[in-house]
Amino acid sequence: MDQRNYSSLHGFILLGFSDHPKMEMILSGAVAVFYLITLVGNTAIILASLLDSQLHTPMYFFLRNLSFLDLCFTTSIIPQMLVNLWGPDKTISYVGCIIQLYVYMWLGSIECLLLAVMSYDRFTAICKPLHYLVIMNPHLCLKMIIMVWSISMANSVVLCTLTLNLPTCGNNLLDHFLCELPALVKIACVDTTTVEMSVFTLGIIIVLTPLILILISYGYIAKAVLRMKSKAGQRKAMNTCGSHLTVVSIFYGTIIYMYLQPGNSASKDQGKFLTLF
Repeated sequence: MDQRNYSSLHGFILLGFSDHPKMEMILSGAVAVFYLITLVGNTAIILASLLDSQLHTPMYFFLRNLSFLDLCFTTSIIPQMLVNLWGPDKTISYVGCIIQLYVYMWLGSIECLLLAVMSYDRFTAICKPLHYLVIMNPHLCLKMIIMVWSISMANSVVLCTLTLNLPTCGNNLLDHFLCELPALVKIACVDTTTVEMSVFTLGIIIVLTPLILILISYGYIAKAVLRMKSKAGQRKAMNTCGSHLTVVSIFYGTIIYMYLQPGNSASKDQGKFLTLF
């Protein structure tokens, strides 16, 4: 570890919205309610899809994984965020920051790839319904999930290791309410062009490539839906895909704004709010 990073070993101070104390109180209440809804909703989805044998299909297998991922994602962020928003203690240990950063990046990468896998599942179900269960067999579904988690872990290790090796020259003030990659890059006291280009390059692979595949899948789905003669079939297809498209729009829009702008040019307050999504 670089000696210039020594003071950061004692931990970081998460500034959050400390310059807006009233906003912190309002935001903490909203985040707590959102967290409870997320815990209850995703747990219900997981249990329902496990207990009902009719829901033992590829679509619900991936939905269970997405719900489990959301539970892990929110739990890795929100408890620390609530501590930061509620009380005067704004510190986080160096080890805690490292763990949060790696887990946050790992789970975020998983969601990018998992949403692409789910779009392929929807494409197969709507465009090739007669072969759906043959193509999306349990063995293939499991292999796809293992690949998603493994590739995402590799991406997290590379990006987080590059970021944590940047010297901070004793600066341990993070203008955020969690240990997030752009916030850590901004406190570096050296040229961060290499790291920013690495983030941008891997972002194209992990974010834009799955997004392009999703758009292609939904292009074929739209054509298939328009060819359907049954209005009921069209409505069923649109209802099935509508929620997935909503998640894709919010998630990818946020990620692209935060990570794929040159020089991480997103304004600091906008970046903090977008993290909540």
